[in-house]
Amino acid sequence: MSFFVDSFFSALSLMRSLDPELMTVVGVSLKVSCLSTLAASLVGVPLGLGIGFSEFPGKRGVITLLNTLLALPTVVIGLFVYSFISRRAVFGSLDLLYTQNAIVIGQFFLILPIVATFTLSAISRLDDRYRRTAMTLGATRLQTGLVVLREARFAIMAAVVAAFGRVISEIGISMMLGGNARGFTRTMTTAMALEYDKGEFVLAVALGLVLMSISLLVNVALNLIQGRGGK
Repeated sequence: MSFFVDSFFSALSLMRSLDPELMTVVGVSLKVSCLSTLAASLVGVPLGLGIGFSEFPGKRGVITLLNTLLALPTVVIGLFVYSFISRRAVFGSLDLLYTQNAIVIGQFFLILPIVATFTLSAISRLDDRYRRTAMTLGATRLQTGLVVLREARFAIMAAVVAAFGRVISEIGISMMLGGNARGFTRTMTTAMALEYDKGEFVLAVALGLVLMSISLLVNVALNLIQGRGGK
């Protein structure tokens, strides 16, 4: 127990001093996580809206596929992306492997089903009168989508937050596609795993505290926004 307490207070001291290595790792994690979440949101939200508004053969199969992809292991996505960006692969000439861009690409595929599925679920729970009223008033398909998007904005924001929480805490993709290069592709989770293997727990505990703090702040911010919007 004393070992954990000593590591905990040493980690707090490391955080207060803004240790350069700690800040670099946190910065890399935030950068790749924010970029992948932004990209997945720009694609996933319209995808969810499109599936929800459209009637086409195989729609149920597409929805089932998206739900299945929610449980896809990160190592599978890592292998899939690796097979396309490795040195001898189709996109090997782009030199993406073991870069931050490679991590962003892998994380994008990881959370795209989350954003799309949760968006689809959010608009499916809305009263269909919103859509019918907008169309009756002469709204275009795009305008109708914006009306529905506005009504479901808090649920969609929750989907984006869930996606962000998924990528900032994943390790398989970051390790396989980023390579855990110090100061370049080392994220909080890969650094924690490395420090654990080395038997150095202070930095690992500090990174764990930062990771939990970021998740807490993001969720508190979402709750505040939802609370103000509900008034």
